[in-house]
Amino acid sequence: MKAVIEVPAVAGASPPPWPVATMAPGSWLVLDADCADDRVGLFVAALAARIDVQPPGGRDDVVNALLAEEVLIAAGGLQIRDSITGTVVTPGCCAGLEDWRDWVQVLIGDSPWLGHDPGPEVEVIGDDLRVWQDGGPNRHRGRWAGVRIDLPRSALPGLLGGAQRDLVGILDALAGWAARVGVQQKGPALVEAIDRNFAITAPLDAQLPR
Repeated sequence: MKAVIEVPAVAGASPPPWPVATMAPGSWLVLDADCADDRVGLFVAALAARIDVQPPGGRDDVVNALLAEEVLIAAGGLQIRDSITGTVVTPGCCAGLEDWRDWVQVLIGDSPWLGHDPGPEVEVIGDDLRVWQDGGPNRHRGRWAGVRIDLPRSALPGLLGGAQRDLVGILDALAGWAARVGVQQKGPALVEAIDRNFAITAPLDAQLPR
């Protein structure tokens, strides 16, 4: 289970004021402590792509706009990968990284909203979970079909804890990146804003019900 954001399309937009990794729009950027500076830069640029930045749109202008924003969001969420088969289930359209904690609902037998088109959904089967890439539409037709990943429900707390550690890791990478691109004075405030908006370091209550 990995925290990811969808790489936005930047056609027609001003180029980011710092180096960013070259990734195809619509692909998934994995967020963890191993992110190099260009990937951290892409993450921050993706956050800024959703807000209005006053011209000239330089480095300080973008950071100031991010800090002034009341709510930061990013298309994405938690991606599931079966390490044996290589099967991957990704967040659906309009899902947001800011809602990654909603996966905790699975522990009490509910499926969180994971986006639409194709409509990922979690089916609870006794003590096991079946995560469907295209669950919603198929379920409404009375059947389940397509790409899926099966896992024991008991594994979910550990997977969520790992995703949280990865998100904490991106905060650490962000702090170092801010210093290296020249926004070190505002680096702590940027880290705090991203932590707060994406509920990263707050305690995670991911316990199996007794």
